[in-house]
Amino acid sequence: MGLLTVDEKKCKKDGICVNECPMAILKLKDGDGFPTMIGVGDELCNDCGHCVAVCPHGALTHSRIAIERSPYIRKDLDISEEQTVQFLRERRSIRFFKQQPVEKEKLRKLIEIASYAPSGGNLQLVEWLVISDPAKIKEISGLTAEWMRKVMEVRKPLPPYFPRIVSAWDMGYNSVLWSAPALVVASAPKEATTGIVDVPIALTYFELAAQKMGLGTCWAGLLEGALQASSAVREAVQIPSGNPYHFPMMVGYPKVKYTRLPARRAPKITWR
Repeated sequence: MGLLTVDEKKCKKDGICVNECPMAILKLKDGDGFPTMIGVGDELCNDCGHCVAVCPHGALTHSRIAIERSPYIRKDLDISEEQTVQFLRERRSIRFFKQQPVEKEKLRKLIEIASYAPSGGNLQLVEWLVISDPAKIKEISGLTAEWMRKVMEVRKPLPPYFPRIVSAWDMGYNSVLWSAPALVVASAPKEATTGIVDVPIALTYFELAAQKMGLGTCWAGLLEGALQASSAVREAVQIPSGNPYHFPMMVGYPKVKYTRLPARRAPKITWR
């Protein structure tokens, strides 16, 4: 039996699924006109689920895409354009966290949501590492500060914030990871040819969903710089050795609540 099953009682033979298939592996059968996969369809199918999702009649099922995990879109959950704009503009970089652990199940749910982010070829190869041990997060922060100190000795000019962050660390103040109660690292193996893009897209899904679960996030750019350059930091974080694409994100409960949506510079657009 192939990947695709057609309920002939529901199918209208309208070819919507055939036209939508991005891999062009569906056709309408000669004779009865029902959709089917071409001979090499099983090998070429990337499990995107478009055929199942686009059929307005519910006539298709796919053996590698669980139908019980593929619900109908609920119109009552739609949000307006205005709500969408506010939702996206609400997102802030949070650096001051309550010293309250983030529940494991909440992090798991966010990672599951992030797994719906698009990935090149629908390969879905992004992997996740969660660090919630305060001692380990402090160790990683310290190693990052030491990497910054070494950079300060050899690089000119420096980013202006480097000396301030290292001085703050020396005085016992952590402005590297801001004492976040959790650190989430998304990574992808070299087989993910678009991993450099897949990782930040997944993290963006993660952080946008996080704000509706009462959590705040911040992209840990200093740590990412250290991961790129310091073997000691890489060893402490322990990203899988075969995963060259990665980025860390701080996660926790925000100490404060924002009440305005700050303006941004007008985008530079070239029309051609």
